[in-house]
Amino acid sequence: MLNKYESYNSTADDFQKQMQEFIKKNFKDGNVMFLNPDAETNNGEGEVVDEEKDIFQFNYKPREIKEYLDRFVIKQDEAKKVISVAICDHYNHVRLALEGKEHPNYTKQNILLLGPTGVGKTYLIRCAADLIGVPFVKADATKFSETGYVGGDVEDMVRELVRRANGDIKRAEYGIIYIDEIDKIASAREMAGRDVSGRGVQTNLLKLMEETEVPARSPQDIAGQIAALMEATRPRQKKQPNTVNTKHILFIVSGAFDGLDKIVRRRLRESTIGFSTKGSEVPDDEKVLELAETRDFVEFGLEPEFIGRLPVRVYCKPLSVDDLFGILKFSEGSIIRQYQQDFVAYGIQAEFADSGLKRIAELAANEKTGARGLMTVCERVLREFKFELPSTNVKHFIVDEELVNNSQKVLTRLIQEQKEKDKSNVGDIVAQFVREFSQEFKLNLSFTETAIKKLISEAEKSEKTVADLCKEKFKDYQFGLKLINQNTGQDSFVIDCDAVENPDKVLSQWVVESYRKQQTENSDKKDDESG
Repeated sequence: MLNKYESYNSTADDFQKQMQEFIKKNFKDGNVMFLNPDAETNNGEGEVVDEEKDIFQFNYKPREIKEYLDRFVIKQDEAKKVISVAICDHYNHVRLALEGKEHPNYTKQNILLLGPTGVGKTYLIRCAADLIGVPFVKADATKFSETGYVGGDVEDMVRELVRRANGDIKRAEYGIIYIDEIDKIASAREMAGRDVSGRGVQTNLLKLMEETEVPARSPQDIAGQIAALMEATRPRQKKQPNTVNTKHILFIVSGAFDGLDKIVRRRLRESTIGFSTKGSEVPDDEKVLELAETRDFVEFGLEPEFIGRLPVRVYCKPLSVDDLFGILKFSEGSIIRQYQQDFVAYGIQAEFADSGLKRIAELAANEKTGARGLMTVCERVLREFKFELPSTNVKHFIVDEELVNNSQKVLTRLIQEQKEKDKSNVGDIVAQFVREFSQEFKLNLSFTETAIKKLISEAEKSEKTVADLCKEKFKDYQFGLKLINQNTGQDSFVIDCDAVENPDKVLSQWVVESYRKQQTENSDKKDDESG
């Protein structure tokens, strides 16, 4: 029997669930955060945590992190090394801080990633966050505004970390926030006045990257306030803090920084005026971004204080055709695994030959979108295969260079070849249908030669397989045949050409005849008994 407190607690739980359902239905995507009052005993993933232990464990070495990243991200070796070292430095400091051994003058290792789109910047950080086991939030800098009234509020990213941590504020306080397209909020020098919005967003981000307290719920979030009211109905429960401290949150920003290379080249050329340029030639390709300095970013439009809070900077190189081929063939996150799974769902094995992967990589390189071009090409090449093959008996195909170059031609050939095989194997296909029907319904079917020829003819006209036609035409036969079996005891039936052409009509005739036969037999039986 429940005591008074347990009864109250149960009622509060029900009330909270009902209110949460109401909020989900009526407020902005239902993205409502209930802070987890059991954060010290629950890690947000249903696992109980010993309160005597540290709430954060980190014992990775830089080489271990890089080896993990190597499994998913091809190339970018220098970027992986820099990120691995920075993450280890940061989270070792976090671990010591949580143990009460914090270094008083530690500078946080926030990271700036430069490089064109599709080279793996986001994927690198997401994989690292997965390995470490910390909450991860990705956002685009372009969606933020200075005030938050137009666009998003930068503090929303911190609140999103809390949501990703299932309401556990302590866990959220050592998560990772990744901000893409940071170059888009740079203040343009050519403008008559300052780009106030871009500068304001940088200032607001600067506060987060240093150390500040962010309210766990936005003051403008009505749904959040209702959630707070719900938690207030649990007065005897332990309460979490109302704010999130950003001191140990790792910030990583990235951008393509189009035009920064010109600024760097100009600085490098000016620095060589009056001196011999031998041995100090200015690079003509993207490698010049590796030489970018703080003053170059400031000239580009980032505030000195803002770029100064991003001490770790690394350049992610563009991907070559060989790199894209390596991503397809060797990465554990390769999209060809996704396509293979898509086909396996229909019992089809898609095999990717090296020649096909190489050609896909070449076409993707022409897209100029890095690794994102791989999916663009694969979707273009395999879309019709995913549409057509599940409705055929094709169970295996090879994605080679010919298929990539002439996908429609190869698809047509595959389907035609399978039709020819189906014709020669139609007897086996019908026999398989008969076996399955007999095993499931304990009734025996047999098809005449003319019935099989009729099935082949209709399959060609309808572009369906013989197996699909059998299932479609005789899908309700078990019901009628069971009635016949009950009426007459008959358990074997012959499917002729008429039954293939008009299955429902023939079945109805059979059922009617069985009732007539039953009546005749009953009448004869009565006559015998009376005689």
